[in-house]
Amino acid sequence: MNKNLTVQEMFEKQPKHHLAIILTILVIGSLTLWSLSAISVPAISEGGITIVKSIFKALIDPNRDWLFTLRPIGIPQQMLETVAIAFLGTILGAILALPLAFLSSRNITGRFYSFIGILSVTMIRTFPVFVLGLMFVRVTGPGPFAGVMTIGLASIGMMTKLYVESIEDIDKGVIEALDATGANTLQKIRYGIIPQLSANFISNSIYRFEINVRNATILGLVGAGGIGSTLIWAMSAYRWRDAAAALWGIIIVVLVIEFISTRIRRKLASAE
Repeated sequence: MNKNLTVQEMFEKQPKHHLAIILTILVIGSLTLWSLSAISVPAISEGGITIVKSIFKALIDPNRDWLFTLRPIGIPQQMLETVAIAFLGTILGAILALPLAFLSSRNITGRFYSFIGILSVTMIRTFPVFVLGLMFVRVTGPGPFAGVMTIGLASIGMMTKLYVESIEDIDKGVIEALDATGANTLQKIRYGIIPQLSANFISNSIYRFEINVRNATILGLVGAGGIGSTLIWAMSAYRWRDAAAALWGIIIVVLVIEFISTRIRRKLASAE
């Protein structure tokens, strides 16, 4: 490329993709119109406006007795249970995702076995966390255990996908050197892959924990423990100040966890 070309000349010489851009806009516009045709917007009633006003008023003046008490019915205790569900579920998901990730990586097991692993992960990812929660509540009964199992299974899909991307981007020279020494698959994983990816795995697990805290807050809606049960009960009973206290508990905890986890992931990224 001629370094003497001006920016304008370089812009004029670059390939033109007007047709592709126009077709893309037309396709997106058509899909948007088609999607809007499936939505009917009902008229907002006066009762709905009253409820919205009540919710905003309650957010300004929540039930402070629930928000600051340390009793079992208080928001701090219920948020602690919610975070515990998310943490244990993340640990369970991370442990189960590791063997699936290595099975799904082409540079470790080859094309055939990786296809089986990817197919299994895709099947797991098709189940929304809410549906998994309903299933486990029916199997194990309502309570935090159902929430932990739901979070753990729901985490496998995303964590396996992130792990696979990391595994397939590792330095191939290390694997080739271990192949030259006659190392088997387990030895390659133990001495060639895990040392390269431990920080990445931890970072991905922390990121998934952030998501699981939010997921755990809604699992209570189906009886899987956590603060969600209190939130749905308060809203069903039109106890807006109690619902607002639960919402403030969720907001505060999520913000604190995101702040801490972001700092940890940045340190891990800088240490790589």
